[in-house]
Amino acid sequence: MEVSFGNASTHGKMASLNIGYKESVHVLHPNQIVGFLGKSEQREDSLMKLPSMFRKRRFIQSRLHGPATVMLGLPEGYNITIVPVGAEDDLLYEFRHVLFYTDGVTFTSHLQNVKNTLITQDLVKMMFKGPGSLGLLTTGPLYPMDLDVENPLFVDMSCLVAYPRNAKLRLCVYGNTLASQHMNYQWEMTGHGQVLLQPCKPDRKLDEHMKSDSLFRRVAREVIPFGGIFIK
Repeated sequence: MEVSFGNASTHGKMASLNIGYKESVHVLHPNQIVGFLGKSEQREDSLMKLPSMFRKRRFIQSRLHGPATVMLGLPEGYNITIVPVGAEDDLLYEFRHVLFYTDGVTFTSHLQNVKNTLITQDLVKMMFKGPGSLGLLTTGPLYPMDLDVENPLFVDMSCLVAYPRNAKLRLCVYGNTLASQHMNYQWEMTGHGQVLLQPCKPDRKLDEHMKSDSLFRRVAREVIPFGGIFIK
């Protein structure tokens, strides 16, 4: 699969996915598909599995078969970043950031401990293995930062997109008294490998999947034909 953006960078607000013959892409936010060059039967929508429904706050996902071209767009403030995934990758992702993944990518669940679950309100992280690619949805471009086994990296919780499975995490604040009283919770992280960060804190008003929408309204919008048009 080849990916191109409206600019020369590796991320952007519009991405064109050129899907080759016998290739396919799984799009977890079908509403972000703004254009499709292909035959009608090359798009197959299906219900997500129940755990994915809760994590993504979505009910429908799309599988697009090649040869075809699909254009994905995002509202102002969000970016698409393509991340290659290898067979030995061990990064744990926030599932809500995953916009699409290619055939060949598999994912498994990783349970957090009780303390981290209570703080993040997220019981499960997802680990992806390739070969393939992930399309990540972030607020601002995605940036990698190296971890060190001795010198800790402090990361704002709302900016952490992925981290190595074997990294050591501790919930904390840092700095003097005034600093620690006026900052969000931070992850103190040590270990090997890289973490992936989004430089902007999420604004849940920019996109529906970030909102705390009612269950009935989400079901109706996803399941009823043209529900996304008539149900706001």
